[in-house]
Parts: sequence; structure tokens; C-alpha cells
Amino acid sequence: MHSTIGKTDIMENLKPFLTATEMSHVLKHALSIPNLINEDDTAIIWIDLTFLNNRIKQLKQAFPSSTTHTIALKANPLTSILHKMKALDVGIEVASFPEMYMAMAAGFEPEKIIFDSPSKTVSEIGFALKNDIHLNADSFTELERIDEILKTNSSKSIIGLRINPQVGSGSIKTTSVAGEISKFGVPITSNRLQLKEAFAKYKWLNAVHVHIGSQGCPVPLLIQGIKTVVDLVNEINDELNQQDVKRLISVVDIGGGLPVTYYQDEKVVSIQHFYDQLQSAIPELFSGKFRVITEFGRYIHANSGWVSSRVELVKREKKCAIAMIHVGADLLLRECYNPQDWHHEISVTDTFGNLKNNSDKNNYMIAGPLCFSGDVIARDLQLPVIEENDFILIHDTGAYTFSMWSRYNSRQMPKVIGYSDNGAHFEILKERESLQDVANFWS
Repeated sequence: MHSTIGKTDIMENLKPFLTATEMSHVLKHALSIPNLINEDDTAIIWIDLTFLNNRIKQLKQAFPSSTTHTIALKANPLTSILHKMKALDVGIEVASFPEMYMAMAAGFEPEKIIFDSPSKTVSEIGFALKNDIHLNADSFTELERIDEILKTNSSKSIIGLRINPQVGSGSIKTTSVAGEISKFGVPITSNRLQLKEAFAKYKWLNAVHVHIGSQGCPVPLLIQGIKTVVDLVNEINDELNQQDVKRLISVVDIGGGLPVTYYQDEKVVSIQHFYDQLQSAIPELFSGKFRVITEFGRYIHANSGWVSSRVELVKREKKCAIAMIHVGADLLLRECYNPQDWHHEISVTDTFGNLKNNSDKNNYMIAGPLCFSGDVIARDLQLPVIEENDFILIHDTGAYTFSMWSRYNSRQMPKVIGYSDNGAHFEILKERESLQDVANFWS
């Protein structure tokens, strides 16, 4: 039974993103606290922990309680955040051996760690099986490697196979993984028979994994991809039943991929809407026949984070003013390299954190500190008058930003500050890197 007790409060009260007014309030308060922000903290990454907690609670309340929710570690790999998520009784999805190590170190139970790397070594597979970690194979070759290991080693791991439903790409090609050709999974169209044979052959194989993409993939495309794989699962289970095989596919990992809003005037897709559409299109998914697993990352983290950077100087030209700040392509790699697909709202405060609302006659370029011409966060922006020592606020940076930190020019990763209750409480989640930290990285 899908309980709705207590759902209304979370669903109705959770806003889709943080506003400039809220960020300004937090920054202004933080600037007044001695030693929280130092002179060297030219840029700071902020995470609203209350928002993050509510996002996870919202996810759990939208789906049946029998669902296992794992959060994509790659979206936000901060150790302090991993501990907070574990306390909320969710699992973790990992896409590399070091991410698996981090998840184990943070105390996640083996059955709540999902190992999804598309390029696992034999030793990594062996380690996961030895530690009973849920493992999704990415190819028929990987199934053969798993089988060889299990011939001489026992494991309690749930083992699944990633299937590419080949339902097409969303609007952002680089984050779509279910096109006709993809580096991920086994393509369903040309391998339908081989897929059935694999599940009949390997007695330890009882799960499937499907992921369509992230950001730019609309809900109908996500659901079409999941339904394509569930239809195949039903076919395989029917054939196994006819063969009197007492083992069926019982676990369906539907991945993540729910798009979030980076534009404040854009329509927001809620997790409840996604579940309702999923339930309507694939009712058997939640009928009790399967254990369902999710792997949301961007949906959980993106709108919980933002960045403030001090304006070092402003270069004023006849047609444009250039605000030079202390983050750029090191933090916002996709925004700088692929601006047509990625966007972040920009706000401006004065040196005390007060939001500016006037308008400059010239448009602005917001430029980062790195030594290449493409290090530009935004161009042709209509903004308030920006002055030296003001702050630029960059919205919705909680996912796939600092986790993709670039070492070009050996810039120091900024301090990360978490806060709750709209800035009533602050905690340093990660100190700013020291010069020695950077030197050690290259040693």
C-alpha cells in the first residue's frame, strides 16, 4: 500500500528552487559571523541542507515505501553530504571504484550501494561481489567475467544487467544515454534474443537496470524507456515460467534522470507527477512483483546549491562591461564549454550581501579567472550596476559542478558551507583548499 500520511506538507511546502532574496539573506547573515568567511574566501559554495533534506523526503513520500532510493554520488561527492544522506535512510549509486570506496567508508550497507560503472575491471567486479554490493553489468562480456568469478566464489550480491531501450535522445545529446548507439548497456533491438538467453543461462542474474539520461530528457521519454525494458522483463519471466524455472527477474532499477529547472520562469516537473505518470503507464512496476530501485542525482542536489563570488574588478567597455570573478570553467565546466545547453541564473549583491535591483545601461559578461578565452559563465546579461567587491550569486549549482572541478591553472577549490533553516545555522562542509593541498595533488 502506498501511504500518503504526511505527504501533503512536504509536497506543498517544498519550493522548486532557492530565490535570490533567500541567497542574499543567507550571505548577509554569514558575512556578519566572525571567522566564517575569511579574506581568502573569494568564492564560496553554499548548500541549503534543509532544502536537500526535504528533497529526499519528497522523493521517498512520492514512491511506495517498498522502493529503494539511491542517490547518484557523482552529482555531489562531499563526504559530509554522504553522511547526511545515509542518516535519511537512502542508498548510494556509484560509477567508479573510488566512489564505491567512498560509499563504504561513509557506512552505506552493501545492499544499498549500486555499482554501475560501464568499464569495470575484473578485480573491481571481484571486490564488489566479495563485499555483497549490488552490481549492474554493462555488457555480455561483463556477465561472463562475473560468471567466472562466481564459479569459485560465493556472493550475496544482487546482479543486474543494464539494457539500452534505444528510445532516442533528449534535447542535450551529452546527457542522453538511450539513443540508437550508446556507450552504456546492451542495445535491446538487436540483442533481444541474446538478452533472453542470458537470463535463462545465468542463475544468479535476477535484475535489470535502465537509465535514459539526465536533463533534457522529458518525462514521456523516461517512461517510454522504462516501459520498453519492463515489457522485456515480463516476456523473459513468462518464458522462464514456461520452462519451469523457479527464478524470475525480481529487481528493476529505473535509474534517475528527472529534469530540474535552471530557469525561474520555467515549468517545474515534480517527482509526484513523474511517479503518477509512471504508475499510470506501467502499473505492474509497483504491483508487488518487483523491487524497484531509483538513482536520482540532479533532482536531489541541483537546486539545493548556489555559489557566491566576490567581484575582483569590472572592465568597462563601450558596448559591454566585464565582471571578473573567482570561479569559472573550473566550477561550471558545462556552462562555459556548452552554453547553448546549460544555464544558471545570476544575481548581484553589494559588498554586505544586500541584493541589488537597479539596472545598468550596458549588458554584462561574467568572466572567470582561468587563462583561456572560453572561461565565461554568461554573456549579454542585463544586470544591476556591478562594482568592485560586490558579490555575484550563481543559482542552482548543487549538482555536477564542484564534482566536475577542473584542475586547470591549479586554482584552489572554494570553501563549502552548509546551512539550515534559512541561515539560522551554518557548518563548514569542506574547507577551502590550501596551497599545499593543491601542490600535493600534483605530487
